[in-house]
Amino acid sequence: MELIHHYFPNLTAEQQKQFGMLQDLYTNWNEKINVISRKDIDFLYEKHVLHSLAIAKFIKFKPNTKILDIGTGGGFPAIPLAIMFPEIQMVAADSIGKKITVVENISNELGLTNITAKNIRAEQIKDTFDFVVNRAVETLTDIHKHTAKLINKSWFNDEPNGIISLKGGNLAAEINDLKHLPYNKVKVRQIPLEKYFKEPYFETKFLIYHSVQK
Repeated sequence: MELIHHYFPNLTAEQQKQFGMLQDLYTNWNEKINVISRKDIDFLYEKHVLHSLAIAKFIKFKPNTKILDIGTGGGFPAIPLAIMFPEIQMVAADSIGKKITVVENISNELGLTNITAKNIRAEQIKDTFDFVVNRAVETLTDIHKHTAKLINKSWFNDEPNGIISLKGGNLAAEINDLKHLPYNKVKVRQIPLEKYFKEPYFETKFLIYHSVQK
């Protein structure tokens, strides 16, 4: 929790309480339903919570922003973002029901009212959103193909509506493929997370943003 407070010193008392509850909640639920690798559970705040909050360093979502976390797994980045931005509308979607069970229960125990968990595949979603977020779910091109049609065309945040992916490793080929999709002329932005966080874990991690506006 100290790690989160270090990078986000202006949290409210309620946010501090909610972030502080995450270690015990995920440790307990992970014993019933394995949503985080056993070797990572002791590094929850660095490898999952803080990693998710890189998106909050990139953009400050305005109230009523609608966000879809596709392939949310155990609720990352959905739950940390729902805590950080209590006035957004977050949908956490995953095709695996037991993972959604974890997201629903942890959200309820945190008292989050701005997140809805759905056991659903991307192609079944009918709603529209301002942003789609994900953590290394698929290739950048596949994420675009599955979710670009779900993004609203009008926008009111400081960045145009689009897709935000958290990924690691060498992404040159994926980004090159994404740039050649015939959907827009907006340049893909790749931001190294070491720009935001100094821990060695983030040295090979990136935030990839691209707008889907025509």
